[in-house]
Amino acid sequence: MLYAILNVDEKNQVLTAYIWYRQRWTDEFLQWDPVQYDGIEQISIPTNNIWVPDIMISEFVDVGKSPDIGYVYLSYNGTVMNYKPLQVVSACSLDIYSFPFDVQNCTLTFTSWLHTSNDINLTLWRTTEEIKEDKSIFLNFGEWELISVPNELLHPLYGENRFSELKIYVVIRRRPLFYVVNLIMPSAFLMVMDIAGFYLPPDSGERVSFKITLLLGYSVFLIVVQDTLPATPIGTPLIAVYFVVCMALLVISLMETIFIVRLVHKQDVQSHVPPWLKKWLLSRGSVILCRKQIPYPRSVTFPNDGAQNAADNENPSPFFRCEEKVCEHGGEGQMPTSTIRRVLREISGLRRHLEKQEEEKQVTGEWLQVGHVLDSLLFRLYLLVIVMYTLTLGILWSIWSYSETL
Repeated sequence: MLYAILNVDEKNQVLTAYIWYRQRWTDEFLQWDPVQYDGIEQISIPTNNIWVPDIMISEFVDVGKSPDIGYVYLSYNGTVMNYKPLQVVSACSLDIYSFPFDVQNCTLTFTSWLHTSNDINLTLWRTTEEIKEDKSIFLNFGEWELISVPNELLHPLYGENRFSELKIYVVIRRRPLFYVVNLIMPSAFLMVMDIAGFYLPPDSGERVSFKITLLLGYSVFLIVVQDTLPATPIGTPLIAVYFVVCMALLVISLMETIFIVRLVHKQDVQSHVPPWLKKWLLSRGSVILCRKQIPYPRSVTFPNDGAQNAADNENPSPFFRCEEKVCEHGGEGQMPTSTIRRVLREISGLRRHLEKQEEEKQVTGEWLQVGHVLDSLLFRLYLLVIVMYTLTLGILWSIWSYSETL
């Protein structure tokens, strides 16, 4: 009878359990008539004074810390009852791929090491169904939940000898609540914060700082939970793949943010948005995103009066004549031509400066709009990947969690 699951060592593939071992056999040389011995029908004697069958568990890998019970019950009809608690440290093939929703099936094979089935023939004390569904003494408060204890009697042939074996299959399931709360949910919260970071303006540097902070926080989280994850040399649990993919998604999100921020701040090193990019991204991308295209600012065109200014420089108007800081028509002291030309050059330079500012505003508006549209498209693609990945993991873990109960 299984009493408790003490430890499941995934790394060494070892199961440590505590069982109530009950063994009965009949020794025809240990019989007496109770009438001749004052009605005594049962006594307890040391196990060292009688023959005890060499029944052992084939999967034993270590001697457990079992209490030493040195006595057995002996009945007048020769029935010997050997009852004792036993700590079993046995090898078990553990599959941790579906951790923490894993179900393990460990085998305990009771057999005689020397005697064949002609000498010792094992039988079940109770029926197979009673043993399978017996959970009466199991401590059901730990990490592992006992599902069932299937069993079967076999008589395999080893060489020329046939042995009697009793196989007990211990089917246990891990309770995942602790790992869901401490591993999966914090990781999911960090991914939600990463998604929320896309709503920060792409033309500000705060988004980059925010996502770098998230990436560092996730790295610290992985270091903290490293000892919680089971480690085996033959396989990796799916939850470890889940953490790696989440880390990769955070890195991709950071790279996307860096690309968008660089894109909206590169108007000082390149010209206007190419026409093909306007057509495919601004026009059709806006339609896909169901958003109204924001018109970028147009450059202001100043009248080209350079020719007229040049003519005025060559033939200054007779109306501009000054004398003693008073201008009058036809007076003395005509304004010098060099002064007029200098004034016109300054006006022309001011006009070119204003035109350059307007052109920079136009380029800035174009690339900013490209950044917004591209950021929205990449955000929707990123969100789609996360949703599909989450649904896949949820379906797989749900199937594994309820596979034994359906």
